[in-house]
Amino acid sequence: MSNLSGFPITNRWPPRRPEVIQLYSLATPNGIKISIMLEECGLDYDVHRISIRDPEDQMTPEFLSLNPNNKIPAIIDPDGPDGQPMGLWESGAILIYLADKTGRFLPREGSARYQTLQWLMFQMGGVGPMFGQVGYFFRYKGTEIEDKRPLARYLNESKRLLGVLDRQLDGRDWVTGDYSIADIAIGPWVRGLRAHYEAQDALGLDDFRNVARWQEAFLARPAVQKGLNVPPSE
Repeated sequence: MSNLSGFPITNRWPPRRPEVIQLYSLATPNGIKISIMLEECGLDYDVHRISIRDPEDQMTPEFLSLNPNNKIPAIIDPDGPDGQPMGLWESGAILIYLADKTGRFLPREGSARYQTLQWLMFQMGGVGPMFGQVGYFFRYKGTEIEDKRPLARYLNESKRLLGVLDRQLDGRDWVTGDYSIADIAIGPWVRGLRAHYEAQDALGLDDFRNVARWQEAFLARPAVQKGLNVPPSE
């Protein structure tokens, strides 16, 4: 039996099955990256819902003990390196860790590995921050701001990023050729433009034909379908 008592977060969210990976998350683009990856890898896990709107969750000492940056997702793997439990946060780091743990969706060596990591960083440094700002200014609290220059800036930058992705997908089924953590990272954010932000028309999303084809194939994967609603919406 795995002992996770050394992780204070388990005092607030007790593990139901301490022998499996503990996922602390919400069904946001960053959160579902990890649930999709876990499903794709066939790894068993328990999920704990962490509200991004409730400071009683994210800002508690228990959650901060696992992620000092108070963001989802985060995990505890009871079978971490050298067989010891390990906590980990930042979705990109978690994707790399799970890929290396299972030997799936990230080449172990050579140029293919770094090409995949390059596109993962494209999501982490560009797609996520820019698409997230589109969501804020187009769909959420930012709509109250009268000055529309910030919205225009983020819409234009997001269109540019979609163009980069569309050109990369020309002649390829997946971002780097084979299905990888690059697709798992980028896919939920592209989906969010329509599903969460309703910004598809403002961005001309359907005009990016390669992106549309790729997104359809991504969303059709059984593991993706399972991971999209983890944890389930209340």
